[in-house]
Amino acid sequence: MDKKQDKKYFFFDIDGTLTDRTTGLIVPSAREAVRKLEEAGHFVSLATGRAFYKAVPFAEKHGFKNMVCNGGHGIYIDGSLRENRPIDYDRALAIYREAISLGYGVLAAMDDSKKVYARDFRFIEQVGPRQEPTTYIIDDTFDPADYDKIYKLYISVPEEEEDRLTLLDTLGHMRFVRDYVMFQPDEKKDGILRMLELTGGDPSSVVVFGDDTNDMVMFDPAFYCVAMGNGSEELKAKADYIAARNLEDGIYRACQEHGWF
Repeated sequence: MDKKQDKKYFFFDIDGTLTDRTTGLIVPSAREAVRKLEEAGHFVSLATGRAFYKAVPFAEKHGFKNMVCNGGHGIYIDGSLRENRPIDYDRALAIYREAISLGYGVLAAMDDSKKVYARDFRFIEQVGPRQEPTTYIIDDTFDPADYDKIYKLYISVPEEEEDRLTLLDTLGHMRFVRDYVMFQPDEKKDGILRMLELTGGDPSSVVVFGDDTNDMVMFDPAFYCVAMGNGSEELKAKADYIAARNLEDGIYRACQEHGWF
C-alpha cells in the first residue's frame, strides 16, 4: 500500500465475529484475513467488552498487538496497556448502596481481575455462582467506599424487578442472563476514538466488524460498519455491509471483496 490515505483502522469484535462461539476458537480464514490486512499496512485491533485480564490471553495467543478492551475503557497499543479506566465511582457506589438496601446480592470487582468482593453470600444464594471463572472474596466488613476505584458490579436483581433499582440507568449496564445485571463499561466507540487519538488515525478510515447487539455502540455513522451474516438483525439494520457468516469465511470474503488486501 503506497498511499497513507489508503491506510485503514480495523476493529474486530471477538465472540461470534472472529471466533466460533461453540468452540471459542478463531476462525482460520479470519486469522488469515488479519494477517493479510497487517501485511497490506493497515492498523488492526480487537474491540471487545472483555476485561483486560480476559482479553489479553486471546490477543497474545493470536498475535494481536492492539486492542480496545474493557468495553472501551482499556487501550492496549503495540503490546502495552496504555489505559484501563474503572466505571464511574460515585454512581457505582450509589447503585451498590441502593441494591444492598433493597436486599439484593452484590458482587464488586475492585480491580481488573477475576476477583469479586461481597459482604455475604446473598448473590450466590439468590442466583447461584457466576458462569465464568471467579474468585469470591466474602468479607462481612467489605465496603466499596474503602476503595478508590470500582471496575464492575454484579447485582442479583431479576429482569422483572429492574424498576425497583431506581438508579439502574445512571450507569452503563448489560444483562446476559435473566437473574442478574452487570454494570460495566459499554463504550466501544469512545475507546476506538481514543485509540485513534493515540495512533494518529481518523474516524473516516475506521472499519468495524461485529455480530451482536453489544456491538451496536460502535456501529457509528462515522465508521464503515460490517455486520456478520450470523449477527443480530438489529445490528444488521445499522450496517453499511453485511458479510457472510463468520464460519463461512465472512471476514476474509468481505476484506477480499472490498480490496483491502
